[in-house]
Amino acid sequence: MIKASERLAKQIDFFKEIDKLKRVERRTLLTERVRYENSAEHSWHLAVTAMLLSEYALDAERPLDQLRVLKMIIVHDLVEIDAGDTFVYDDKARSDQADREKRAADRIFAMLPHDQGTEIRELWEEFEARATAEAQFAAALDRLQPLLLNFFSGGSGWQKNGVLRKQVEAINRPAIEKGAPQLWEFVRGVLDEAVERGFLKT
Repeated sequence: MIKASERLAKQIDFFKEIDKLKRVERRTLLTERVRYENSAEHSWHLAVTAMLLSEYALDAERPLDQLRVLKMIIVHDLVEIDAGDTFVYDDKARSDQADREKRAADRIFAMLPHDQGTEIRELWEEFEARATAEAQFAAALDRLQPLLLNFFSGGSGWQKNGVLRKQVEAINRPAIEKGAPQLWEFVRGVLDEAVERGFLKT
């Protein structure tokens, strides 16, 4: 039996639990179109994207806390271990998403020592509420990343699921335009190109 303090034992149990995020398959193909990405890969890709594109965050009265953005990004999808990934264009699946994810947060974050569980829960809730500049920027990138993967994989996800341009705009514009307005202008050009190339129907 491996010896560990109660605190360390909880931390290691959580370490083991979050490994399960690697098996949560999303409905977004990799750019090479060889397979779908998983939620852990999504979180990593998103974190690097936040580092690269931080200059496009909406100007706030104070400098953006980039570490807080990264923390939110790497924990925001841990609830998918229980709740699964919800396809953003599936209205039926989205109808109970909040309830499923809250139950998952209750279980998963409670595995940690109280101080760490509380911190991660607060980061997750901040991301969901979109009330801070950091959460808004993180949410903007969370919408941007799959949109770009769809474009660079030839519109595979859009076509397979019969998604139209107006749906892409309706789902993605509020978050991207609010958290990173310059990136929304870029996205409009991406969608124009997607339609022109036949990746996305109007």
